[in-house]
Amino acid sequence: MIVSTKGRYALRVMVHFAQRGSGEYIPLKEIAESEGISQKYLESIMTTLSKADFVDAVHGKGGGYRLNRKPEEYTIGSILKLTEGGLAAVSCTSQGAAACSRTQCCEAKPMWDRLDKMIDDFFEDITLADLLKDGK
Repeated sequence: MIVSTKGRYALRVMVHFAQRGSGEYIPLKEIAESEGISQKYLESIMTTLSKADFVDAVHGKGGGYRLNRKPEEYTIGSILKLTEGGLAAVSCTSQGAAACSRTQCCEAKPMWDRLDKMIDDFFEDITLADLLKDGK
């Protein structure tokens, strides 16, 4: 499993909000400059986060984005699953994957399923708040 820039940048942005912790709206331009992310690319990430209700958005003067929950309430798994579309290690175990003709007789499938569960459990056990604590 390789996490794309979209997933990594979404995590960076969510950590940025959690570090600020003030509940104030942060303009997109300020986030982009602070995190060194293209504003255009960041817009698509923020749209994804906003539509999934991970952040609140206010448009216009004085607008921007902010977390709408406490950092403890966001798991890294939920952020990555949203931005990556899942965390499967191989395509045949990903959600919505085309049915494989070998699913019933594949000796490796149980191993891939266990790996997927380990990855999911790992990322679901870490919150934004944990990243803030670990970073200090």
